[in-house]
Amino acid sequence: MTTKLPITIPLSKGKLLLSTLGAFAFVAIGFWFVLAPPSRTGSSLESTFLMVLGLVSILFFGGITILIIRKLFDSRPGLIINEQGISDNSGGLSLGLILWHDIVDIQVQQIQSQRLILILVKNPQDYLDRQSNGWKRKLMAMNYRQYGTPLSISSNGLKISFAALLEILKHHLATFYQTIR
Repeated sequence: MTTKLPITIPLSKGKLLLSTLGAFAFVAIGFWFVLAPPSRTGSSLESTFLMVLGLVSILFFGGITILIIRKLFDSRPGLIINEQGISDNSGGLSLGLILWHDIVDIQVQQIQSQRLILILVKNPQDYLDRQSNGWKRKLMAMNYRQYGTPLSISSNGLKISFAALLEILKHHLATFYQTIR
């Protein structure tokens, strides 16, 4: 494990490209459901349900596709871990610097097959208030209500494994708290 600070973890263009293709596939399926919904029974209720499902898929995965494509062209590192804290540029809801002295705990949350590193902070409202984009702030507020923190990091778009990233973050948080005692 790398322990010398700063640690710079780049974005993985390969992982991001695969994620883009996956999200785009859901957009395409959404268009199929809207334009020519498959029907076994021919009922209008089934067709309406599939059309609504298609619209939701287009909007949700279309938004994700746009966010991922923006990351593909981002030349900044995905994460920088230094003496101050964690500078997060890894995903669509990234907020920048998360200070070590604000971090209370680092936990793991699994949502279906997706694992996230939750960064629990003592002042979550301060981090919500820092988000200038209203749509992103609402998503972060949903995360806060659901998981107790607006801040999470995924290794999906980073050139590092989930386990290695979790180990590095926990090690440096523990080191920070040992140095201030």
